[in-house]
Amino acid sequence: MAVRKVLKYGEKSLREPSKEVHKVSRKITDLVQDLLDTLYAQNGVGLAAPQIGENLRVFVIDVSTNEEPLRPLVFINPKIIKKSGAIVTEEGCLSFPEAYANVKRYKNVMVKATDIHGRSFVMEAKDGCLLARAIQHENDHLDGILFIDHSANRFETEAVLEKHNLPPIEPERLISEPDIDAELEKEKSND
Repeated sequence: MAVRKVLKYGEKSLREPSKEVHKVSRKITDLVQDLLDTLYAQNGVGLAAPQIGENLRVFVIDVSTNEEPLRPLVFINPKIIKKSGAIVTEEGCLSFPEAYANVKRYKNVMVKATDIHGRSFVMEAKDGCLLARAIQHENDHLDGILFIDHSANRFETEAVLEKHNLPPIEPERLISEPDIDAELEKEKSND
């Protein structure tokens, strides 16, 4: 359909919670196509509707590599129903051009969502794979949460944002994740 403009960090609507989708209508299928067109044009891994100015609970992901055929995944009204483990990994975001920061994520997630045909499905992603991290990243966008809110080191992230002329972290938005912190500590003591 169309390649849309990706909103940059600092745009107010990126911090607004998205609305449930009540019906997979033509408007929604067109939105999904715009998300995919924009994702591929930007060479991204995932893109959520709020990033193109549509505050609806929809995101797309494609973790295929250059050698593989495209494998677009569509998530409408997703809910993470199970999560475990912990990992610190570098992430970026199309709304933060060229800026990457280490963030804390769950290693394993199970998500329930609706597909482009209006059918419900459950998907599991394990071992901190790109898909597991992308599901959490894009799902956060639907709640107005950004990857920098999961910073492993606030001061390193601040330096990255400053270097790329992006607004600073909003300290009140940093997410306290005691279960992830405990899991990371446990792994450290096992090393």
